[in-house]
Amino acid sequence: MRKQVIVPSGALTLVTMLMLMGAPAALQGQGQAPSREAAQEAARKASPHSADAAMAYWEAEIAKKLAEAIKRVYDPARPAMSNPPKTPWGAPDVRGYYLTAMYTPLERPEKVAKALYTPEEAVNAFRFATTADAGVDPATVHYDWKEFGMDAWQSPVRPNLRTGLITDPDGKIPALTPEAQKRRAEAAAQRRQRDPQTGVQIFGNLYTRCVLGGGAAPLIDGGDPGSDSAAGAGGVTTEAQIFQTPGHVVIVQQRNTDVRIIPLDGRPHLPQSVRQWYGDSRGHWEGNTLVVETTNFRDPAPATNFQGSSDALKLVERFTVVDPNTLRYEYTVSDPKTWTRPWSVEAPLPRIDPPLYEFACHEQNYGLINLVMGAQIRATEGILDPRDPRAASQAAPR
Repeated sequence: MRKQVIVPSGALTLVTMLMLMGAPAALQGQGQAPSREAAQEAARKASPHSADAAMAYWEAEIAKKLAEAIKRVYDPARPAMSNPPKTPWGAPDVRGYYLTAMYTPLERPEKVAKALYTPEEAVNAFRFATTADAGVDPATVHYDWKEFGMDAWQSPVRPNLRTGLITDPDGKIPALTPEAQKRRAEAAAQRRQRDPQTGVQIFGNLYTRCVLGGGAAPLIDGGDPGSDSAAGAGGVTTEAQIFQTPGHVVIVQQRNTDVRIIPLDGRPHLPQSVRQWYGDSRGHWEGNTLVVETTNFRDPAPATNFQGSSDALKLVERFTVVDPNTLRYEYTVSDPKTWTRPWSVEAPLPRIDPPLYEFACHEQNYGLINLVMGAQIRATEGILDPRDPRAASQAAPR
């Protein structure tokens, strides 16, 4: 067992007296106070430990804490349980409550060339992200998950060896198709012509309108949970619950309480003419992995589906029990109207204690009414929204 350095109270008292009252009489001359150097030397002699010994102690403590943190780092190469817990009807048991927030970005950072960190690098990247996240300005309006007791070090959120959640292709979202580039440019032009908040019909943010949370899928898209923007924080919701029955899996996520009911009985997808906000999901088991395919998303224009995708979006998710406290979550998205090729993501979902806490939207839609009315009044008065780039050159209202 490592011995801890404990400074005797008598030594502390002696050092304090020396600093407050001066050195012993032998160091004093003709009533003058000792020099700073003499007082420091006397304090060193009174200390039971040298500077080198104290530094060695703190280095040992730092190494101990680092070793503890490294044990928590998620290793994507770790094999899943070969015999995971089963439900009473014999299916792999994925039921439970899971944390979906994490500090690993969706895309690999520009200055990082490799797919995996070393464990030490993963801990440092996690520490940097959580420290930055804790610096959210409390004076700004933001959705801060830490306000609900889910601080980075209080929750089971873990450092990750992955430098980014995207596993294919090469840590980055593929290039946009020409159609998607045109769609994005048209949306930007529309926003420049008219504040989208002035009318519900062109109010493109379905999340703010409380119509959808995150489209209910996928469960994660990486980032910093404490983002001080509604869009940023809303894209990184903190928790989800999974139910199971012999014929269905139900996923409840607190993004405006999104609920997906997924049949497991082999029924075909709905006809292409039937479109739903959350898409049409069908599930099946591949060994111990639950596979869910979702198609038939609606065209929510002028808003978009996940990451700017269209109604051609197809999502394939995979849920695998890695250990009693971790669910490996993988998904692949494809949309020929948006990206030049499919892309895939993988991340851990740690278990959390129940229950789910409500992610409340604006009650009775009064928030939406006030938002639109305020934008309409500004438009009538010729006042641009402060977020509009043209507002910088606009004279302040009298």
